[in-house]
Formats: sequence, C-alpha cells, structure tokens
Amino acid sequence: MDMQFDALLVLSFGGPEKPEDVRPFLENVTRGRGVPPERLDAVVEHYMHFGGVSPINALNRDLIERVEGELAAAGVDLPVYFGNRNWHPMVEDTVAKMREDGVRNAAVFATSAWGGYSGCRQYHEDIARARDAVGDGAPTLTKLRQYYDHPLVVGAFADGVRAARAELPEATRDTARLVFTAHSVPSAADRNAGPPAEGGNLYSRQVAEAAKLVAEAVGVDDFDLVWQSRSGPPQVPWLDPDICDHLDTLSAKDVRAVIVCPVGFVSDHLEVVWDLDTEAKDKAAELGMDFVRAATPGRDQRFAQLVPALVRELADAEQPLRLGVEPLLGSTTNGASCAVNCCAAVQRPR
Repeated sequence: MDMQFDALLVLSFGGPEKPEDVRPFLENVTRGRGVPPERLDAVVEHYMHFGGVSPINALNRDLIERVEGELAAAGVDLPVYFGNRNWHPMVEDTVAKMREDGVRNAAVFATSAWGGYSGCRQYHEDIARARDAVGDGAPTLTKLRQYYDHPLVVGAFADGVRAARAELPEATRDTARLVFTAHSVPSAADRNAGPPAEGGNLYSRQVAEAAKLVAEAVGVDDFDLVWQSRSGPPQVPWLDPDICDHLDTLSAKDVRAVIVCPVGFVSDHLEVVWDLDTEAKDKAAELGMDFVRAATPGRDQRFAQLVPALVRELADAEQPLRLGVEPLLGSTTNGASCAVNCCAAVQRPR
C-alpha cells in the first residue's frame, strides 16, 4: 500500500471511567441542549448501574489494539492514536501529542457509521476544534467516509442476528419478529441531515437502508425499524416509535418473541447495555415475550479489518466498497463540511 498518511486517529464520543467522572461527562455532552435536569439525573443512575463506567473507552482501546494487529500483519507502519469529543483522552490533547510526535498527515476513523449532525458533522467540528487548539504545526486530519453499508459491517450484523435467533427457544424461534433500532435524533435534525440538494433525512434513510441490507442477508423480508435513547426536552419531536413502546404494539399483535438488532451502534455502548439489555429486555419480560439482542460489530474482527480497508481506499483512491445506494459522504480534510449547509446543527430550545 502506497500510504500517504503517517498516522491514524480513532475519534470517538468518550465516556466516564469512574463514578466521579459521570456528572462532568454528561454536562459536557448536554451543554446547550436543553436537556431537563431530571433526565440527566436518570442517566447518571444508568451509569451507576454499571459502576460509573461507560464501556466505550475500553471497547475503543480493544479496537485500536486489533487494528494495530491488522496493520502490522499487512506490513503497514501506521501509529494509531485515540481521542474523544467529550471525555479523556480529549481529542485536543491527542492532536497536540500527534504534533509533538511529528505527525503531519493523519487519517481519522470516527466511531460512527452515519451521516447527520451528531453522526458525522460534529466529528468534522471536533477535528477543526482540535487543530485550532493545537495551532501552528497541527497535523492535517482527513476523516474517513461513512461506512454503514460496507460489506464487513453488514456481514457482522447479519451474523449477530443469526446467532441471536439461535438463542431463542425452538417454540418461538421461527416466528420471532426482527426489530432494528438506532439512536433517535430530533426530527428537525434529521430533516437537516445531508446536503440540502439531497433532500435531507440522510441519517434515517441510511439507517433504513442498513436495516434492509442486514435483513436481506439473513433472509428476512418483513421487519421493523424503531428508535431508542432520546434525551431532549419532551416538547421537541424526535424520531419514533421508541423500542419499548413498539414492544407494547407487538405484544398487542400477539408477537411472542423478538430479535433486536441495534443496527445504529457499532459497539455495545451504554445505550445498548442499558436501553436494550436492561430496559427493553425487562419490558419484554413484563409482556411475556422472549427477547434476544444481536451483537454489535465492534468486537468482530471484521470491524478491525474495516478501518485499514477504509484508509487504503482513501490513500489509493479506490472505489468505495459498499452495498447501499443512499448518498455516501463524510470524508473531508481539517473539518470542512461535505457540502454547504450539510448536516447543519439545529438550534434547540433552552
């Protein structure tokens, strides 16, 4: 591989790693978003349920170790750095370390597969903010593209669904309903997702396409797509229905088993282990419904293979390897937008 990059930055959301980190972390995440204090209190308790530790940093360190192994096996000398938006290691500190180490031109892998403000545009803003903080000599940072429909990602999700189905009792296995979930966002933010010329709703369109691709891979032609983990003020419309409300709907239709695939998440973040493995699972039990949750792809070795594949694709100007047809964006340099007004932030009520 004729590499034009001299480093790789894994850029993620961040999460607390001890109880005293939880509140400051959540205040960073929600600053200026009008999140009700009682919602913040509830989320603090979710973290405390897991000892005040988010799984996300450990998952990312594990991913980085496996990516380093994939790079070494391919004979590629590319140091891998780790930075976050909301908690340590903060991306500003990481980019400063990259400058100290002499890095000049780095690829950036964001741990979000999607378009939209939170899933893509905000990572561009993180890159620009970090470079501004570092100042002269900051490395050039080029974000890798969105990858929700890459065959490695779709294949890992599909195998997760197959394995989950096998966990169900034989009596309900063949009639289990396949339900895909993704993180909800404000409806107005989704309308603003993507270049205006593309018509908006890029995030929900990509999620719907990913769900369709995974369903096709496992031979299912009738499935549901629902949402989870909303956090905004109740008067602001968000994408719905919510997964727990949907379980009520399925129960009323006498569905006795569900396979839930968190297609909107690349790893088992807190939203997965709390909102699905705890709240939704408990809801299903209350309804007398068998419930299994498919694995996210983050720990699958195919996900570690994805990262250098995307770097190679960009470095060698290869045609993107993908299964979908929705617009594919997300790759710009030094925090530039993909297009004018692409995925612009929505002003939230205070």
